[in-house]
Amino acid sequence: VQLQASGGGLVQAGGSLRLLCAASGRTFGSLVMGWFRQVLGKEREFVAAITSRGGGTYYADSAKGRFSISRDNAKNTMHLQMNSLKPEDTAIYYCAAKRPVTSIRNLDYDTWGQGTLVTVSS
Repeated sequence: VQLQASGGGLVQAGGSLRLLCAASGRTFGSLVMGWFRQVLGKEREFVAAITSRGGGTYYADSAKGRFSISRDNAKNTMHLQMNSLKPEDTAIYYCAAKRPVTSIRNLDYDTWGQGTLVTVSS
């Protein structure tokens, strides 16, 4: 599968953005999907994950209550709805995939897309 993230942009603090991850290939519906983010000079950070059929989700503490992950297997897409954005959410956001061999909480993703930049101004 190949992944491409989009939907980033510049938004004021308190605003919202909806990121899209578009996937190609027939295996999308069998994969656990996740969102990560990275600030220049820092390690990549987990944001959220969703099981292959969308029945289970897992969020980083920083995302709980503000972000929502969803997927549409018929369209090979995944979204990250981000509300109440803060300046500290500024980062490049990446979508990633892994086979459901381990728990959704395991961060052993092996397929990554190009990122999309989210900038939150104060």
